[in-house]
Amino acid sequence: MKIIGFAHIDGKTEMVLKGDSSMLVNRKPFFVPEGTTDIRWTRCVVLRVSRLGKGIAPRFANRYWDAFAPGADFIAEDMLQAAKQTGSSWTSATCFDYSLAIGEWTEGTMVDANYDVSDLVVTAEEAISQASKTMTIRQGDLIYISRKMDACPAKKEEIITETINGTEKLYCKIK
Repeated sequence: MKIIGFAHIDGKTEMVLKGDSSMLVNRKPFFVPEGTTDIRWTRCVVLRVSRLGKGIAPRFANRYWDAFAPGADFIAEDMLQAAKQTGSSWTSATCFDYSLAIGEWTEGTMVDANYDVSDLVVTAEEAISQASKTMTIRQGDLIYISRKMDACPAKKEEIITETINGTEKLYCKIK
């Protein structure tokens, strides 16, 4: 299983890969990892891939996912800046354990659920198309798309929530 992300970093859209240990689910709290003092988070939408595909045209991309969930993408900003200065990999800053909180899945399209996606860094169709250009996407893979917002500092005891049609779908407390 792959987690492919489209994150808003320094005003640009970057494709990021995360391991499956990055998933934080079932309303579990987010614990600030050791080695960082500046964790930031951004709201995102997570798509669940429902079929195998490679080189998918944007007009067919909606056939390749069957559910979405609200999420929160955590980044170690201090580690990211250090990696940029040295020209090293951003991996330690973006794909540490539990760095992607995923809410409850909603079957169907975001339009049907009246879920506002006007501020995503790329559309769902663009994300699936771009990801499938360089790698095969498979059933069970996840694709997350950040919103065009500056990352918020993660404050201890802060609670991140998001609702869809009046039902709370994402709950994550920062510890």
